[in-house]
Amino acid sequence: MRKKVFTFATALVLITSIVLTGCGGTKTSAPANTASNAPAPAAEKVLKVGSDIAYAPFEFMDTKQQPTGFDIDLMTAIGEDLGYKVKFETAAFDGLIPALGSGKYDMVISAMTITEKRAQSVLFSDKYFEATQFIAVKKGSTIKSEADLKGKKVGVQVATTGQEVVEKLGITPKKYDTTPDALNDLINGGVEAVVADSPVVLWFIKQNPDKAIEAVKGNFEKEYYGIAFKKDDKATADKVNATLKKFMSNGKYNDIYKKWFNVDAPKF
Repeated sequence: MRKKVFTFATALVLITSIVLTGCGGTKTSAPANTASNAPAPAAEKVLKVGSDIAYAPFEFMDTKQQPTGFDIDLMTAIGEDLGYKVKFETAAFDGLIPALGSGKYDMVISAMTITEKRAQSVLFSDKYFEATQFIAVKKGSTIKSEADLKGKKVGVQVATTGQEVVEKLGITPKKYDTTPDALNDLINGGVEAVVADSPVVLWFIKQNPDKAIEAVKGNFEKEYYGIAFKKDDKATADKVNATLKKFMSNGKYNDIYKKWFNVDAPKF
């Protein structure tokens, strides 16, 4: 009896399978939306930007060792406007232009003053920042002007306009890899003064109120920073200049400037 029941059930299953197959045999199931047939994501566009990320408040590492600063914010915003993600790579300041020329970077932003000498090797953007040189000294110093630097031990960052203006005074300065190195040696008594870009000197003093350092303006010419490109890369320079111009007019540049310097950007 159990054998007959089993046989009947088995036959019923086979008949049901045949009917279902006949009804659905001509229907093709929709393919699954798998990675193999999904459209490939668009490749991310990246700008490789060189910078000496040891020059606060323009470029420095935050507590998480991520690049931050005025130049970093400005360059990131420019990249976003052009549809790029910006990747920053740090290097010694005096090595940035050679590395740019060799193709390591797409551009360089590093509080770099536009000078005739540098313009022989790179193509500069329109000016984006106005600065001048300040003299950092210990409080109580007899140095009250650039004329008082003669006969003194003066520190500068190598390959900067600070070095240039000191050498024009007939002084052979003590050279450092970074401006903070020079300023820390001033605190330690290794030099009697440091000549560097005004915002950097003022930032250092603000961050180190207990070090008894003060700034002397001196009588130095105004300087203007530019973003550097390879000499023949006018196409990229034109795009960046267009975005800079837009930021200057729509308030974006002023917002970034005010974030870092607590005042409105000057007109230049």
